[in-house]
Amino acid sequence: MHRRRNHALILEQQQLVLRNAELRATLAHQSQALKPPLALADRLRSGLLWLDQYSIGRMIALALLALNRPRRTMRGLSRLFVVSQLLLRTWHWIGGIRARRDAH
Repeated sequence: MHRRRNHALILEQQQLVLRNAELRATLAHQSQALKPPLALADRLRSGLLWLDQYSIGRMIALALLALNRPRRTMRGLSRLFVVSQLLLRTWHWIGGIRARRDAH
């Protein structure tokens, strides 16, 4: 009885190993279609990391953006400035409230 059960388990294991190999081969074949988009994503990521690492890279990116789409860039920068000023004022206002609260 045990011998038959062991034999059945060994056969099942072999079938699973074969199925696993088939699935891996299918996945490898199907994933070839993802290579070009993933390579592009890798290049974009490394470019963004470079821009983040060097502040001159940020300036170059901003200059290229300004040359390519000047109106959109100026509109975006003006909005960014307004939002940053609002955040700065809010930060100072919260700090003033905390200072008054701590003084009491």
